[in-house]
Amino acid sequence: MTSPQRRHRPCKGPTRREMLRVGALAPLGLGLSGVLPARGGSAPKGRARSVILLFMWGGPSHIDTWDPKPDAPVEVRGAFGSIATTVPGLRIGEHFPRLAARAHQYAVVRSMTHTDPAHLSPVHHLMTGRVAKKPNSDADGASRSDAPCLGAVVQKLLPSAAAIPPAVTLPWAVSHPAAPGGTAPGQNGGWLGSGSDPFLVTGNPNAPTFGVAGLSGPGDVPADRLKGRAELSRLLDRTGGPSDGFTGLQGKALDLLLAPAVSTAFDLAREPVAVRDKYGRHAHGQSCLLARRLIEAGTRLVTVNWPDDGQAFWDTHGNNFPALQTRLMPPADVAFAALLDDLTARGLLDETLVVWVGEFGRTPRVESGGRQHWPKCYSAVLAGGGVRGGAVYGSSDKIGAQPATNPVSPPDLTATIYHALGIDPETEINDPTGRPWKLADGAPIRQLFG
Repeated sequence: MTSPQRRHRPCKGPTRREMLRVGALAPLGLGLSGVLPARGGSAPKGRARSVILLFMWGGPSHIDTWDPKPDAPVEVRGAFGSIATTVPGLRIGEHFPRLAARAHQYAVVRSMTHTDPAHLSPVHHLMTGRVAKKPNSDADGASRSDAPCLGAVVQKLLPSAAAIPPAVTLPWAVSHPAAPGGTAPGQNGGWLGSGSDPFLVTGNPNAPTFGVAGLSGPGDVPADRLKGRAELSRLLDRTGGPSDGFTGLQGKALDLLLAPAVSTAFDLAREPVAVRDKYGRHAHGQSCLLARRLIEAGTRLVTVNWPDDGQAFWDTHGNNFPALQTRLMPPADVAFAALLDDLTARGLLDETLVVWVGEFGRTPRVESGGRQHWPKCYSAVLAGGGVRGGAVYGSSDKIGAQPATNPVSPPDLTATIYHALGIDPETEINDPTGRPWKLADGAPIRQLFG
């Protein structure tokens, strides 16, 4: 809420022009015995301190990645084979060799399901735990009437005194060139307001010129003067004075600007070459590495969207198998495996939940060399944060068309993320009208934790 404006006595300090100038700075194993039972009863809460959400924009084919069907007809199983993993009885797509060698570190959910075949509206469903205002629609983009996203809720309920942004989205906010609505809903603070938006980092982290807007101030303004402006900002925020648009958002930007740890966290050049190479010298790999640096510095939730690759992302309506074999599965395999290794080596995996998921799966049957949208059944993967590695929850039918056991909705997955962070998904927050809303219209998969 904005406080009523009232006059202040003149004070020595920055001028109105200086205030406005600073305001402009803000962009700122598993065999059958490892299959988990249906939900019910109690289970330990997760112990995650942070979350890295790897969002595979476009909708990966579950049959070609996490839920292969080697005994199905060729028009279902497709051109790829399956490979054994470190978990007895668990096989995954052949183009995930590194992840196959680390299957004991993650759990696979093979019964994700919903009914929305559009691209944009399912993003809202997953990222907010609530059905979009206009489901089954690619025409309704992001707006302030959206429900608040995961990052917005996390920074509201788990605030941090550190200057590091509590929630970050990178390397872009997903949108689809063929969708009239443009940017997908459910990626910002929604009705909580712009002050709850995750910090958005855009650009290719693998580019030599990559940098984060808002983390370097004007060269002619000394740090002590910027600090003076920050103090004035806080004074105006407390007293409701005439801030000329110099709101809490600008104050946040100044906090980022003045904290050396923030610019350090975003500086990938500080990483050893060997580490950068291990993640893969591509936008997704370096985005995953940046996510690790951010959670290590104190960020609570990082959403790593599949990058704007100019090639339809994971939306493989045609050319499914060549696209998966060359530009999609190899970088995803390299980056996810490197992230698991890195978090483990640093002692962070136990307190960091990593989630790998798209907005839906792809059709069981191959059509014209591709697979079409299929929300009725797909897969998600979770690792760390108290998740039982090597587990499988749910199953699909013989052709991957429907869940056979333990269906899981997008809000169930959202609720599971909150649960891992120690947040009760039944918690209510009020919208601007005072109406209370549960954090997610789903229930956590408690059996994943142990």
